[in-house]
Amino acid sequence: MITKEELSELAIEAMANAYSPYSGYKVGAALLCADGTFYTGANIENASYGVSNCAERTAFFTAVFDGKRDFTDIAVCGGKGGVLDDEIFSPCGVCRQVMREFCDDDFRIHMVTKNEITTVTLSELLPYGFKPERLER
Repeated sequence: MITKEELSELAIEAMANAYSPYSGYKVGAALLCADGTFYTGANIENASYGVSNCAERTAFFTAVFDGKRDFTDIAVCGGKGGVLDDEIFSPCGVCRQVMREFCDDDFRIHMVTKNEITTVTLSELLPYGFKPERLER
């Protein structure tokens, strides 16, 4: 199984694929499936900011397209010009909603900085989150 450190390295590598000409802020993500497979993603900006896509959602949507529905962890990192930040940042509200759609409360989010990896569960990130009823996963 992939460790959180290995998953974090995959997220850092994914930052290189970011398309961020407007903010200059590159974000990478690596999503781990229960079967040990992983998917990476990077942020993709657009001049119309509302149609930009975050790294986390890029990884999730690719995995879901491939038929994956059982996720355990995600590592996320970012920084101006592709240089890792000193302080943690958490996934945006839209990404949190995607995580809530596909993940259980014990899903782990690893927020990667230059010096550390801070890990929280989805229930810690969304303590009052509504868990939708789903017909299938």
